[in-house]
Amino acid sequence: MRHLIGFLLALAALAALYFGAARGVTEILALRGAAGRGWPPLGHGLTSTPGLLALGGLLGTGVLIGVLVAVRRISALASGLPGAVLLGWSALYVLRGGEALRYLPLRGSSFGAGAAYLVGNGALALAGAAMIVPLFLPSRWRRAVTEAEDYEDAGEPAPTGLLP
Repeated sequence: MRHLIGFLLALAALAALYFGAARGVTEILALRGAAGRGWPPLGHGLTSTPGLLALGGLLGTGVLIGVLVAVRRISALASGLPGAVLLGWSALYVLRGGEALRYLPLRGSSFGAGAAYLVGNGALALAGAAMIVPLFLPSRWRRAVTEAEDYEDAGEPAPTGLLP
C-alpha cells in the first residue's frame, strides 16, 4: 500500500513540477525581461501578485520534492519515478533536442515554455539526479519498524519507563 501511495505522490510531484515550477519560471522570466526594458512600473516586480504567485509555485514545488526525498516513511517511488522521468527527458534533450521539446505537453502555453527553459538549461537534470537518490537506499524500500514491534519480535516486554 505504501508503494501505491508513493506512485500517486510521484504523479502529484510531476504535476507540481510541470504546472507549478514551469509556470513559475515563465512568470519570473517574463517579469525579469520586462524589467530590463524599463518595465514593469512600480509594484509589478517579484513583490507583485504575479511575482509572488510565481515564487509560491516554485517554493511549493521545492518543498514537496524535498519532503518526498527526505521523509523515510514515504516510498522511494514518490521521488524516484519523477526523478527518472526528468533524467530521461534531459537525456532525450541532449541526444535529440528538438524532439524532446516537441513532445512537451501543452508546449504552446506558458507551462510548456517554462518546461522547455528548465530542460534546456539543465535544471531538470539536476533535480532529477537529486530525486533518484532514495531509489538506491535499501532502507527506503522497507517499512519502518517501531520500537514496540522490535520488542514483540524479540519476545521481550516493551519498556514502559516505570522501572529503573
